[in-house]
Amino acid sequence: MNIYKLISPLLFQFDAETVHDFTLNSLKTAERLGSLKFYPAPPVCQPRQVMGITFPNAVGLAAGLDKNAAVIDGMAALGFGFIEVGTVTPRPQPGNPKPRLFRVEEAQGIVNRFGFNNLGVDHLIENVKAAKYKGVLGINIGKNFDTPNENAVDDYLICMRKVYAYASYITVNISSPNTKNLRALQEKEALSHLLATLKLEQLKLAGTHGRYVPVALKIAPDLAQSQVNEIADLLMQHNIDGVIATNTTLARDMVQGMAHAEETGGLSGAPVREKSTLVIQQLSQRLQGAVPIIGVGGILSGADAVEKIAAGADLVQVYSGLIYKGPKLVHEVCSSLG
Repeated sequence: MNIYKLISPLLFQFDAETVHDFTLNSLKTAERLGSLKFYPAPPVCQPRQVMGITFPNAVGLAAGLDKNAAVIDGMAALGFGFIEVGTVTPRPQPGNPKPRLFRVEEAQGIVNRFGFNNLGVDHLIENVKAAKYKGVLGINIGKNFDTPNENAVDDYLICMRKVYAYASYITVNISSPNTKNLRALQEKEALSHLLATLKLEQLKLAGTHGRYVPVALKIAPDLAQSQVNEIADLLMQHNIDGVIATNTTLARDMVQGMAHAEETGGLSGAPVREKSTLVIQQLSQRLQGAVPIIGVGGILSGADAVEKIAAGADLVQVYSGLIYKGPKLVHEVCSSLG
């Protein structure tokens, strides 16, 4: 029996962020009570070697759900092959005013304008250290909202230095639409400077810590093919280890006229699926296997995940799909990918 299918209509009667917080708190309670061991084990899936890391299976949790790494063990119990926490910033920040999370139920979409609300990188590290999870952990880093773009690299360096010892890989988020001007960092000159600086720091940290931690770049779906090609070329030029495609979209043509469709923020879930898959295809054609791709955006079924892999992704991540399909989505995707 799919319990989530029974309770989701009730959950959807409440404010989306209230339910989000309730879900995380419920997972924390389940962790504390030890009841997560009763959750069904995921199907045995083919491990994947990506970025020099062995992933137990190809389906991961996308960043944004567990911003502060507060429920890593709870998420691990759902059967993910890897978990990405964050986005985290150097200093704590409250994010944008509420309400800032909306369901576009008619299209199985979500609009959020959180704005990197988090308790800061030091708090996240304490949570990571307290977790029992020993699997693949990505830590997604960003800049504080009040750090000007010309100083953005300093924020990424602060976070990279602090999380390096605790991450399996680090994701550089320059593609959230909810931090003013952040996406300008995707432009060629700014991005080249950022990647060059972070690559140099990564190599220094690898020497200091005696281990190499891969770095991935997370990009937006709202890019022209010329921009995708430009980013792909920079990834290869600077020897970046991976790319995550994609973040949320600012487009609304696929949800016009629907409730909450015109809310400001990034749109995720089913409406972004095609845009995300197109960017993956474009990246794949340009990269020719030189840089692995993690596909995310609109995965609500096993078939959606298979589509991402066919487009050129090596791994996939889910987030909004969990809100509409519940935890069984992880098992379905894992089974579909084998």
